[in-house]
Amino acid sequence: MAHHRTESRYLITRPADMPVTPCPCGEAQRAFTDDPQQIASLHVVQISKDSRTHYHRCMTEIYYVLEGVGHIELDGDRFDLSPGVAIMIKPGCRHRAVGKLKILNVPIPAFDPTDEWFDDE
Repeated sequence: MAHHRTESRYLITRPADMPVTPCPCGEAQRAFTDDPQQIASLHVVQISKDSRTHYHRCMTEIYYVLEGVGHIELDGDRFDLSPGVAIMIKPGCRHRAVGKLKILNVPIPAFDPTDEWFDDE
């Protein structure tokens, strides 16, 4: 369980506190999604398949590649990914990652599952 109090100015979480959740990219462990202020959240994402192209209308995402190699498609442009590469994905940018990767994802504001959009729906 995440440790925080509503009056506290800090939040702490541990991997065991973050359940694995399916996502368009594979599987994610999400932290700080229940913070009442919804400033940002933190996701450790295992991209184990070609993810589905999607976009967000309100959210900006920052990806940081921890492990693996692959590529990312951003509005139709392709960029190689390897450990240490960082990407900022702004609202409206169609994106998907391809390959077997482990990334750190920081959605700003905090992740909102209703702000995940697909052109093929």
